[in-house]
Amino acid sequence: MQVIINGKHMDVGDSLRAHIEEKIQSGVQKYFDSAIDAKVVVSKEGHGFRTDSSVHVGTGIKVQGHSESDDVYASVDGSIEKIAKRLRRYKRRLRDHHKTRGDRSIAAPLYVLAAESEDATADEPDNGDAPVIVAEELTQIESLTVGEAVMRMTLADEPVLFFHDRAHGRLNAVFQRRDGNIGWIDPNSKTGKSET
Repeated sequence: MQVIINGKHMDVGDSLRAHIEEKIQSGVQKYFDSAIDAKVVVSKEGHGFRTDSSVHVGTGIKVQGHSESDDVYASVDGSIEKIAKRLRRYKRRLRDHHKTRGDRSIAAPLYVLAAESEDATADEPDNGDAPVIVAEELTQIESLTVGEAVMRMTLADEPVLFFHDRAHGRLNAVFQRRDGNIGWIDPNSKTGKSET
């Protein structure tokens, strides 16, 4: 597995780099021998440290974790432990996923919008209330069951996931609700209502 380690507002020394590589290799290889790659970003924030880790364990399956601490090693360990915990929880389902998975997926554009800048100059054109698009890329909207979609959203630590429901082919979404539960949007073509 290829491991990419970056520092943000800090230099990642050889000792920390070796610690990260050893932790991520041992934490992921317990559950997946053939993980594709991993990316770890350690950043200095105020008096503490934040570590964001991401592991690509299979086609379209990304597991993410982050942690903050006053100690850089504790921050790294916490981030990787979150990934290991998610992998442990979904280990059987992820391995069985490849046996039942259909190859139906559709490419769709993914946009990342920039926050409004408070120090806008008079030279810049006024776009009204429209945010500026800062990134655009294609992403796959896969055909999944609702359970698989919830698993993927949880593993990737994302707030929402769009998917085509394998049962009927309609575009659906699952999302993390403010109360901690999972919401499911399934537009019903017969009644025009959504189920949540």
